[in-house]
Parts: sequence; C-alpha cells; structure tokens
Amino acid sequence: MKNTALTQIHEDLGAKMLPFAGYNMPITYEGVNAEHETVRNGVGVFDVSHMGEFLLSGLNALALIQKVTSNDASVLTVGRAQYSCLPNFDGGIVDDLIIYKMKDEQYLLVVNASNIEKDWDWISAQNDLGVDMKNISDDYSLLAIQGPKAVEAMQPLTSVNLSEIKYYHFEVADFAGFEHVIISATGYTGSGGFEIYCKNDQAEAIWNKVFEAGAAFGIKPIGLAARDTLRLEMGFCLYGNDIDDTTSPLEAGLGWITKFNKDFTNSENLKKQKEAGVSKKLIAFELVERGVPRHDYEIVDASGNVIGRVTSGTMAPSLNKGIGLGYVTTENSAVDSEIFIRIRKKDVAAKVVKLPFYKK
Repeated sequence: MKNTALTQIHEDLGAKMLPFAGYNMPITYEGVNAEHETVRNGVGVFDVSHMGEFLLSGLNALALIQKVTSNDASVLTVGRAQYSCLPNFDGGIVDDLIIYKMKDEQYLLVVNASNIEKDWDWISAQNDLGVDMKNISDDYSLLAIQGPKAVEAMQPLTSVNLSEIKYYHFEVADFAGFEHVIISATGYTGSGGFEIYCKNDQAEAIWNKVFEAGAAFGIKPIGLAARDTLRLEMGFCLYGNDIDDTTSPLEAGLGWITKFNKDFTNSENLKKQKEAGVSKKLIAFELVERGVPRHDYEIVDASGNVIGRVTSGTMAPSLNKGIGLGYVTTENSAVDSEIFIRIRKKDVAAKVVKLPFYKK
C-alpha cells in the first residue's frame, strides 16, 4: 500500500483511511454530507496525490498525443489544459485524462491512479516517434482546493491573480512560498477552485499554508467519498464505473472530446459508429420516489424488462434525492423518459434528465 506525502497529516486529523487504487487514502473526515456542503458553499481541500503524471517532451510530443488521444490537442497553447481520453483498439477507453501544454514541445498528462501502469504501457507501446517520456507520478503531490471561496482564500499565497485564471487554464508560478508550482483552474467538483501540483517535499508545507490562509473562510479537509458525490452531481464520468475498456466515448456522451479532424487510435471504427448510431447510451436519471441507486443495479422499463444498468448512483447531498448515471438502450435514453431502478427487488420510478444534476 503506497502512502502520499500527506498520509500522516490525514491520520493525525482522524480521517477514515481506506485502500484506493493501491494508495492509503482519506475517505472521510467529519462525514460525506458535511464535507460535500463545505465544497459547495465554502472551500475544501482534497489530497489527490495518487493521480499519475507523465511528462512528454520533444519534437514529436504533440504527434504522439494526437495519435493516442481522442481530442484535438493541436488547439492547446501554453497555459491551457484539455480533457481527453485514450481510445483502445476495440472501441472502448483505456483511460480519461487531462493534457497540459507546459511549453512548446512539452506536455503533462494527468491520468487516473488505478491506471498509471496500464496507461504508461499503452502510450509507450505506441511511441515509435522518439518522444522522451518520463513517469513522474511518484515525485509529485496534488492538492485540489475546491469551492466558491477558493480564489479569495488562496489569493494571499501567490502573486498571480487567481481570478484571471480561466477554467481549464493554468499558471506555473509562486505559491505558498515555493516557485514553479502548477496552479490549475481544474477540478472534479463543479464548484470552482484550483489544483496545485508540487514536489512531494513541498506538499506538507503547502498544505499547512493553505489551511492558515483558508482559516477565516472555514476551510476543511475533504475525503474521496465527497469527491465522488460532488462529481456525480455534475455528471462527470468516473473511470471504472461510467467508462471503461468496453464503453465507447460516443456511448458515454463524450463525442465532444472525440474529434475526427485527425487520425487517432481506432478513429476509423469510432467514425463508423458515429455514422451508424450507438445502441446504448449513458444517461443521467433522478429517482421520482425515495431510494438510493447503486452501481450495477438493473434499469428496467415499465413492463419490467431489463434495459440497462446503473454505473454510478448516490443520494445527492445538494438535492436530497437519488441520482445516478447508467447505460440504457438508445430508445430509452431521451430526456424525460420514464425508467425504473430495481432496488432490492422493487422497481423504483425514475426519469431521464439533462446534466448537470446540480445547478448553481
């Protein structure tokens, strides 16, 4: 079991620690609902140092990224980031990731913790372009400082005007007394804020300064359980639940990151799938009756026929109702369609809705 540079701090704070993607991670501190509300209304800090980071450099770095990812990374300028995915040869997804253009001919790829080795092997196997690849996952820590008060609370820690960093843009700047820290206006909560990439030996000092600066704003540490409820209220996909090696980006509603103005892994077959139409789609649903949908519950129609399954589900803290994502047959995927979630042998009424669930 790997630890992050901040594991001892989490334990000292009384966090409930559990194994996650091979790491000893804080799941909750004071409880999911309270932590969720802290991020929605104030500011909270997640340790997400388990995420993977690859540095790709050289003349052909962009060409390799264009080859292995579905989105068009050629539009990136220095200081911009992009959400994308790594398609496999079978129509599924190896992983989803964020691509940062650090400088000309240098890119940072941030991948899911559970897929670090898999992604590294996948990209390496397709690197016949002489691109210099470095796996720096074990050298870097990542803090997600999220919530509507994040900008105001963190401004004293940097000379950069945080309010001017647009969504999916970043700066490499001074932060909490350290130089060359990545301050990125990204995150998985839908409530604004930043992700801070720093060296492991800087993480504890930065954590402490973040909490000093945020004290007047009620800043709190947040566990991965609330990260899941926050991302689900926004309808953000979680790898291993909503997308995996068997789900295509088009089925998952990720056509917007699948650009056919270039050739990439399996692009010909995905293009055919787009033209022919998909047979199943990832939908968002809200329960009309009381109940909590869970991963792998069956989705049925009014006659009780199984039409799909739940991939992510929870009782949404901000909405106080059961919500979820799941794959259903395309004919049952239209917004406002009536569906039922089979919860303990009872078919609970639900309806298909537009994302996000949570609207500010």
